[in-house]
Amino acid sequence: MERIQSAIEKARKARTKAETRAKGDRSVKAAEIEAVPADQTLNSQHSVSAQEDAERNLAWQKIKQLKLDDRHLQISRIVAHKSCQEANPYDVLRTKLLQQMNKNGWKRVAITSPTAGCGKSTICANIAFSLARYVDFRVMVVELDLRRPSLKKIIGLAEKHQFSQVLKESDVAENHMVRIGENLIFATNSSSVSNAAELLQSVGAASVLDKLEATYRPNIVIFDTAPILTGDDTLEILDQVDCALLVAEAESSRSSEIDKCEHDLSERTNCAGIVLNKCRYMDRGDSYYYSP
Repeated sequence: MERIQSAIEKARKARTKAETRAKGDRSVKAAEIEAVPADQTLNSQHSVSAQEDAERNLAWQKIKQLKLDDRHLQISRIVAHKSCQEANPYDVLRTKLLQQMNKNGWKRVAITSPTAGCGKSTICANIAFSLARYVDFRVMVVELDLRRPSLKKIIGLAEKHQFSQVLKESDVAENHMVRIGENLIFATNSSSVSNAAELLQSVGAASVLDKLEATYRPNIVIFDTAPILTGDDTLEILDQVDCALLVAEAESSRSSEIDKCEHDLSERTNCAGIVLNKCRYMDRGDSYYYSP
């Protein structure tokens, strides 16, 4: 939590030239606290925790719940919503990513690619579904590829949501999100946004993402972001995440493109690894995931 808040505050400082708040500013500052009996403090902590859990549960229940069509998911190559052999590679990727994030105290991860067509959004959705199979583990997916949004089509949503309106502070988040099961939320867009980079670097957008996490308190937030080499949209958001996962396409993405993207990511955030997608031939012992 402290690491995320520090990253968000760094982004705000760069945009507004305002003084950076201290790390962990979300918690109540306790410079001067009157001494109280230990049992009273413990009871107070339990009460606060119970109240926070109740508030979070209520916030999640307000999100409209939808049941997705299994056939559509299969056509879209979404397989990790249930435990099966096809989901195994995503489960392994899920475990490796989560272990790295837990080890470093990370909570926000951006998933990106060098160019369009690498399959980053499909991998993003599969990782989210795989994580959501953990009991009592809350997952939030936020679509920030505003020029070419595709999550709505991939998971088969009929309703037209436009999360960019929330980033513009023109509407509330719950009107542009859906809940799958009890512990997975998707915030999607139905149409493209022309001024994507400017919107993503705005102070308002940073505040929205901050409030989103504070309200719903997911265990992990996954951002589906635009390809790095197609514009500066993703570069604008990287200082608000803890790490990034790069998805490259086998037999299509050039090594020079991957190197440049890894360099750009490393300059702005932590590179959690590189996924080689769409491999036509792979032995069982071959790895599709590289962690730098």
